[in-house]
Amino acid sequence: MLLVGYALYALFRIGRDRRSLIIAHLDLENRFQAQRRAEEELRLYATMFTNASEGMTITDATTKIIAVNPAFCQITGYSKEEVIGKTPRILNSGRQNDVFYQNMWNTLNSQGQWKGEIWNARKDGSIFPEWLSITAITDQNHLPSHYLGVFTDITERKQSEARIHHLAHHDALTGLPNRLLLSERIQHGIQTSPSSHLKTAVIFIDLDRFKNINDTLGHSVGDDLLIQVAHRGLSVLRETDTFSRQGGDEFVAVLTGLSSRQEAGRICDELLNTLCQPYLLAGHELTVSGSAGIAVYPEDGDNATELLRKADLAMYRAKEIGRNTFCYFSAEISTTSIGELLLENDLFTALERGELLLHYQAKVDSRTGELVGAEALMRWNHKTHGLISPQIFIPLAEESGLINAMGEWAIRTVCAQLRSWIDEGLQVLPIAVNISAHQFVQQALPQLLADILAEFAIPAQLIELELTESMLMGNASHAASTLHQLKDMGIEVSIDDFGTGYSSLSYLHQFPVHALKIDRSFISQINENSEPIRLASAIIAMAHELGLQVIAEGVETEVQARYLVEHGCDISQGFLYSKPLPAADFAKQLKLG
Repeated sequence: MLLVGYALYALFRIGRDRRSLIIAHLDLENRFQAQRRAEEELRLYATMFTNASEGMTITDATTKIIAVNPAFCQITGYSKEEVIGKTPRILNSGRQNDVFYQNMWNTLNSQGQWKGEIWNARKDGSIFPEWLSITAITDQNHLPSHYLGVFTDITERKQSEARIHHLAHHDALTGLPNRLLLSERIQHGIQTSPSSHLKTAVIFIDLDRFKNINDTLGHSVGDDLLIQVAHRGLSVLRETDTFSRQGGDEFVAVLTGLSSRQEAGRICDELLNTLCQPYLLAGHELTVSGSAGIAVYPEDGDNATELLRKADLAMYRAKEIGRNTFCYFSAEISTTSIGELLLENDLFTALERGELLLHYQAKVDSRTGELVGAEALMRWNHKTHGLISPQIFIPLAEESGLINAMGEWAIRTVCAQLRSWIDEGLQVLPIAVNISAHQFVQQALPQLLADILAEFAIPAQLIELELTESMLMGNASHAASTLHQLKDMGIEVSIDDFGTGYSSLSYLHQFPVHALKIDRSFISQINENSEPIRLASAIIAMAHELGLQVIAEGVETEVQARYLVEHGCDISQGFLYSKPLPAADFAKQLKLG
């Protein structure tokens, strides 16, 4: 029995040892698998660190660099050996002051992470912008043991932003300041004049009979003339002065630091004498004169809008008395012509008399030419004068307060027309309506649209709105709130005349817009070799980067159309495809389309 008991005990020990051995083996296998997974993760992290396109820097707790990746070396020009053991201050460009770095470290220490734009210097001394993210890595005591910096060279983006900014403040054809920058310069002159007891003058210049040159020799010759006028104007003015193109053949000079009104007249006389010297245009020697009006701060106004308006009125008086001369604004020059007063009076009853109407201009797929929508354009068929340009009656409507009623009429008329086409069995497409700044700010636009859409049983997707940049920037928070309401309703919004206002990329991120509409002034300059081509392509590329469609308006030539297709423009609109048509004629396009 003793022998049997011993044998049983031995078998028990052997079984126990076997189980212990199996458990130990399983534990060893688990540890091996865990170590292998950790090694695979390390290899993955090492591969990511090595192959990442972003520059990466790892420092210790004292910010001494212990590792950089190849992208860091490629971007900065430093080798790994040149930076190991040094601090990231080796990249300091001097662009940021001590306060900037103090705020950066305060954020990093309090939040564990900092990100932002910074300018650093490469090994060769060239300065470049980067988007930098720094993360603090903590130990078991929650104290920073290392810092990981990840950065991207944003030179190309900054260059594109600079092009857009220049485009927003300068005329595409001449490179002169545009309306936006001009207003800023006038306001600056006004702000500095009181302290120095000097005057600021605004000179409004219009070329005489410029239309004849465009009509007889062509737009390219007219453009050449405008470029030469810009160069001549700049040659006369001082560095402290501004010479601006307002559009068409209108130019404005801003003279600051003047001691008297007479000094403005002397410079204006010199300008007109220089401008009327012969031009060589398309093999012809032509003389083109100009008429000018002068308004002076503080006698004639205390803001840019008033000075420009009065200089414009004085310019028209100069044309009336014989052209190739200038006039100062004076009390005798009425702030509004009799004809304009009568026109404004007629505008009050235009809606009642049924004189307002809408024409529809086709929008087409740039690549296929397929009809994809239209823009509704308001026209005034005056009882006596016939069709009057919107450039004349829309400003009158805004000044008189009629623009809200006219805007509501336009939306209602488009919805009624869509309902009529739907009832006829036509395959309708989205129609874009322009919204004025007054209407956007003063009316409860989303509710107005909802009511009208419900009245005519029109899907929201069939109405699009076009708003200008400056309209959105006037009250960004209100604009963002309204645009979000419109988006929730299913109404798409495009930014009209893009490039003539702020053109701010940061604001575009805030606004839920669907498309950018490149202003016709840039499209009209497209030819095989012109600078605006690069600006137009920059807008297209950046809009697509932001997930926005691009619409080109004013497309008139095959060269423009071909260029837009090659650079990915989504939608085109212009006389090349169709002029604005009455509703009945546009319905024929719908039937064909």
